[in-house]
Amino acid sequence: FRSVNIAMVNELKVVYAAMGIDVWEVIDAAKTKPFGFMPFYPGPGLGGHCIPIDPFYLTWKAREFNQSTRFIELAGEINTAMPEYVVRRVAEALNSRRKAVNGSRVLVLGLAYKPNVDDDRESPSYVLMDLLQEAAATVEYHDPYVPVIKPTREHPHWAGKQSVPWTRESLASFDVVLIATAHQCVNHEELAAWSPCIVDSRNAMKPVKTAGGQVWKA
Repeated sequence: FRSVNIAMVNELKVVYAAMGIDVWEVIDAAKTKPFGFMPFYPGPGLGGHCIPIDPFYLTWKAREFNQSTRFIELAGEINTAMPEYVVRRVAEALNSRRKAVNGSRVLVLGLAYKPNVDDDRESPSYVLMDLLQEAAATVEYHDPYVPVIKPTREHPHWAGKQSVPWTRESLASFDVVLIATAHQCVNHEELAAWSPCIVDSRNAMKPVKTAGGQVWKA
């Protein structure tokens, strides 16, 4: 249920962005309806131990009975494609500043798959970091809940990497900051003051006053 609905709103995000429409504003307006609407929010991809994996147990079992689960499989395709879309938005943000991903310093803000926890299982942040590194960017991360990356089977090459400090000097050294997780303990006002370019995949910068063209939604 959640995977399918998140996929739908992720697809709407991509379509609306091409139309110049803010999907977050659409969701805020729609959820004022007192009945018949349940808000789901877009993001950089699914994470955690259940939603990215468990629906496909049903897909596997259905095939034993010669049945298909088209909604589940399509939702998986859409959600799995989200990190690539977000990285394209990072490239667009850098291009607007006459820079390329190749050679740029990128800070991924948030390694945990959801806010205010240290759980990084199946986190889309790892995929984002992989894609950015493959594009020849220098990639670092900041997450107060995950000070050091532990070994994982899927992304062993990041093991031992440490969260960079949250200081003006540190943030100013990056060409772009990509918000992948909206931890409440992160001071987004400081981020706006210290970072020249921000790509926001969680609408975390909504309450913060920013300069024109500084924040790119993804």
